[in-house]
Amino acid sequence: MGILENKARARLFYKYLSKVYDRINPFVWNEEMRADALSMLEFDDAEMVLDVGCGTGFATEGLLEHVDTVYAIDQSEHQLEQAYAKFGKRGPVHFHRGDAERLPFASNTFDVVWSSGSIEYWPNPILALREFRRVLEPGGQVLVVGPNYPDNPITQRLADAIMLFYDEYEADRMFKTAGFEEVRHKFMGPSYEPDVAITTVARAPGGDANAD
Repeated sequence: MGILENKARARLFYKYLSKVYDRINPFVWNEEMRADALSMLEFDDAEMVLDVGCGTGFATEGLLEHVDTVYAIDQSEHQLEQAYAKFGKRGPVHFHRGDAERLPFASNTFDVVWSSGSIEYWPNPILALREFRRVLEPGGQVLVVGPNYPDNPITQRLADAIMLFYDEYEADRMFKTAGFEEVRHKFMGPSYEPDVAITTVARAPGGDANAD
């Protein structure tokens, strides 16, 4: 387990990173990547959308291009302070401070659960993914963006020491173990590193999407 796959360490890390996050973020997670990920979801009938690990609200901004309201949750008070400055505390975004492994929402609540740049810090990714499935409506969609496992053995050792990196086979295993169906993956990234991220989309069991 990497050093940042620890909630207390991750909170401390973001206490300082939050001050420069929006200036650094475009180098690894930019608007083109966000639009590419958003295109993998179906928003036609989506009303209840949750952004887990919302950070300063970069993905939340993209989600608001498709829906009127977004529920957003993050464990870092410092990241949330940056998000409040953008959206306000009372507006189209309903903010919560909390944990991906213990979401403070009722079962079968959301049509879409989105999470980008968060899974790499979760101590127990499958537990969090099961929470996503719990709060999704039957047939609801989940999208998770995480760091793709590097090819270079030296880089792999460094990655493993820091946080969770994974390939499409591990992503497939995690999502299916958590109970998701119709699992598919797409690599994306900026022009200088086009496969730096792996985006996984899947559906919760049930609903018209899985009907015969």
